[in-house]
Amino acid sequence: QVQLVESGGGLVQAGGSLRLSCTVSRAIGLIKTMAWYRQAPGKERSLVATITREDDTNYVDSVKGRFTISRDNARNTMYLQMNSLKPEDTAVYYCNVQYFGSYWGQGTQVTVSS
Repeated sequence: QVQLVESGGGLVQAGGSLRLSCTVSRAIGLIKTMAWYRQAPGKERSLVATITREDDTNYVDSVKGRFTISRDNARNTMYLQMNSLKPEDTAVYYCNVQYFGSYWGQGTQVTVSS
């Protein structure tokens, strides 16, 4: 089993920054791909960013240049640095890990006010 714990969400003004963390109960160096998803009110859950074991990253167009996904294998933690936040970024953000199954964190609320 894999447990994921997310943190770092909160309320921030437009233009501000937050860093989300996802701590994983397994060595993330073994995980090929990790991802951040988000689900805004009334919307489907959608992919935000991915990062591979080799630190290859991909982002949805709407966050490119503003968000940075990273991983710290020593801490078994994945991060999502979110800068220049917009109200449209308001959502519950979820960590996802594929490791002999699909695992999700509990989600952390990000609210961007303007």
